[in-house]
Amino acid sequence: MAVTLESIEPRSCCSFKHMNKQVFFCWFQFHSCLSQQQSLLQDYLRTATYQRAILLNDIDFRDKVVLDVCCGSGVLSFFAVQAGATRVYTVEPSPMAKHTQVLVQANCLTERITVLEGEVEDVDCPAMVDVIVSEPMGYMLLSERLIESFLYARKWLKPNGLMFPSSGDIHVAPFSDEQLYFEHYARATFWQQRSFYSVNLSALHSAAVDEFFRQPILDTFDIQVLVARSVKHCINFMEAKEEDLHRVEIPFVFTLLQSGLVHGLAFWFDVAYLGSKTTVWLSTAPTEPLTRWYQVRCLLQTPLFAKLGQTLSGSVLLTANDRQSYDIHITATVDQSGFRSGNILDLKNPFLRSVLLTCDFLSIFRSKYRTFRLMYVNKCFFFYCLT
Repeated sequence: MAVTLESIEPRSCCSFKHMNKQVFFCWFQFHSCLSQQQSLLQDYLRTATYQRAILLNDIDFRDKVVLDVCCGSGVLSFFAVQAGATRVYTVEPSPMAKHTQVLVQANCLTERITVLEGEVEDVDCPAMVDVIVSEPMGYMLLSERLIESFLYARKWLKPNGLMFPSSGDIHVAPFSDEQLYFEHYARATFWQQRSFYSVNLSALHSAAVDEFFRQPILDTFDIQVLVARSVKHCINFMEAKEEDLHRVEIPFVFTLLQSGLVHGLAFWFDVAYLGSKTTVWLSTAPTEPLTRWYQVRCLLQTPLFAKLGQTLSGSVLLTANDRQSYDIHITATVDQSGFRSGNILDLKNPFLRSVLLTCDFLSIFRSKYRTFRLMYVNKCFFFYCLT
């Protein structure tokens, strides 16, 4: 039967109960595409880190039962089997589950991997499990709200069981980047035209500026644009509750390391895989190789001037919405002058900055790695470091 908007009803699973029907349909279709799964698998840092975390902690998987939440292609399930798991239950709500089943059969693992098609809340996991694995991270860690599904799956976890990843840290730091600010502002110049096919568009220029400034910017940058040390917000996946992620507040007090304009806040995240043998980290920091998560920068409506040694205080408030994402509320004040600014942004509608391949970007990358390979996959650029 063909999948249509009318034939899909979001049910009560924590990943989908908060989604409106149209968003659910788009997510459903998008994650069913092999091209999308290919882009995930070809992110070397992501895939290799998961395999390393699992195989280096093989003692946690050997002869154990594992649950793979929102499995996609099922690659984490295959890694668990490689580490010695006797049984893996892999859950996937989209039609991708049928492709996963094909891979399981083609790799002669039907006796060890069981594909459960459905939402986490609706499937009946046949047994309690020793380990839960998943890749639930989105931009700024929380986008897509799949971590809530990951947390819900703890109902199947045995006492003293493990979760891979085990925790996540969101990092926030102020940045100064005049070029980015004016480049983003200039995107709205189209709407300044007074004779576009003899039509005056200028009445919408202000609205266009407001809309563009509500877009978080996906890119990478030289850490020299950061004007203070980052603060971090930690989430322990072993203890956090689903409702804890509905409203996430990150207060900050930054001490400026240089004088100048603060144009916004930069975000990235790390996740840790805490095994019995070793802890493995996956970082999306600007000092690390680029991943599909990039870094995220949120501009202030008005830049703030601050001097060396002054403090910038305020908060970032992430409020969950029914579009499988978050609204970002930023407030910031230079304590010594009282100057204030802020912004409200829509994490569901980020802007992928097109300057990734400028000479400046490549010079930054070459300064970190002598040789690398560039690949373009599914509208994303990935860099594979060779040395």
